[in-house]
Amino acid sequence: MNGLRPGFFQGGAGIYIKLVAVMALWGATWVSARVVAQSMSPFPAAFLRFFFASLFLYVLLCRATAQGGGADSGRWPRLPRRLLPGVAFLALTGVFLYNALFFSGMARMEAGRAAMIVACVPSAVALYSGLVLRRPTGLVKGLGIVLSLFGVSVLLSGGNPLTLITHGADPGDLYILGCVVTWAAYTIGGGSVMRQSTPLAAVTWSCILGCALLLPVALATGLAEQVVRAGWIIWANLVFLGVGATGLAFTWYYDGILALGAPRASVFINLVPVFATLLGTLILGEGVGLPLVVGGVMVLTGVVLANRPAKPANSGRPAAC
Repeated sequence: MNGLRPGFFQGGAGIYIKLVAVMALWGATWVSARVVAQSMSPFPAAFLRFFFASLFLYVLLCRATAQGGGADSGRWPRLPRRLLPGVAFLALTGVFLYNALFFSGMARMEAGRAAMIVACVPSAVALYSGLVLRRPTGLVKGLGIVLSLFGVSVLLSGGNPLTLITHGADPGDLYILGCVVTWAAYTIGGGSVMRQSTPLAAVTWSCILGCALLLPVALATGLAEQVVRAGWIIWANLVFLGVGATGLAFTWYYDGILALGAPRASVFINLVPVFATLLGTLILGEGVGLPLVVGGVMVLTGVVLANRPAKPANSGRPAAC
């Protein structure tokens, strides 16, 4: 992680400014993806996002390797064979599946509402830990999981969860719920990879491999034609999603982890859906109704309760974006 030492905004209040900026960038991904999803189909959009992200992150990995010294200094970074199965799982869940569902959902759903739903991922991880891994789940954690999931039902139903039973969920809702499942799987499965490698290396290789997985499907679903007809606004948003919201935000987030520790830095992640809602309102003119406010408060409160005390294995994981 030597290549991720803070450059500017060093120390003190500057670290907090960078962390808030990261949450704003991640919140803006929902707005940016909403714009891109109106003009591009999911797989071409996802491929182009991670094409830019992979280039940016690989440059950072080269820089970190060169500055880190050791036997690999001066060589092009390579993916160790021992990490291939774990990185492939991260690429499949966190890049390929998540982003296909992400762009599919953003073509049909408002940015703030979608971000609030995906904010329940930590509660989904806590539920998995309790049911599958048989880890102790106390009263407070259990209450947090239930509250968070009920908040999601409020968001999905527009304020009346009973309508989910009578009318079911919209396709866009199901896509975003799929994002919750795939990102929770990425979070759970990423622990072993992160322990064998640096976070920068693990994320870089998962982005590169995920990009390779996306390419054939993107080509089959109109990548060439959509690249030709894309306007500058779409390209600007794709570069932002790849470089700003993935590469730059990643480096700043881990600057925060280095300075404050993962538990304190991860607290800021709860700001992501708040920024997504605010930016969706300001930029896209999305409404903020009572169901969004009530459901969002339930989700975020439940997440806080379900993850007390913070678990180091999950606290350093980037937010879904």
